[in-house]
Amino acid sequence: MVLDLVHAGDVLAVAQGAIPNPPAVAPPGVGDKISTLLGWGKWGGLIAGIVGLIACGIMMAVGRRNRSSMAADGASGIPWVLAGLTVVSFSTSIVSATVA
Repeated sequence: MVLDLVHAGDVLAVAQGAIPNPPAVAPPGVGDKISTLLGWGKWGGLIAGIVGLIACGIMMAVGRRNRSSMAADGASGIPWVLAGLTVVSFSTSIVSATVA
């Protein structure tokens, strides 16, 4: 219980600016590997977004004749795919803004 209060006091002191918050630094030798992994993840997300848009287009084209619910599902999927692509594209900026 005392330990929890000590950590809460530290968090409060950092929030008030009494204790400076040092920037995050990657451990030695890990930075390049993590950058490569994050780059692969971002490209994978972008490729998945492109495939998602193509799938929505196919659903809309196939569902045009006698399958209106399939066409509607394809059209309703487009905003979700675009929202996902937006989060993937701006992920670095979003995390940097919330951490800093």
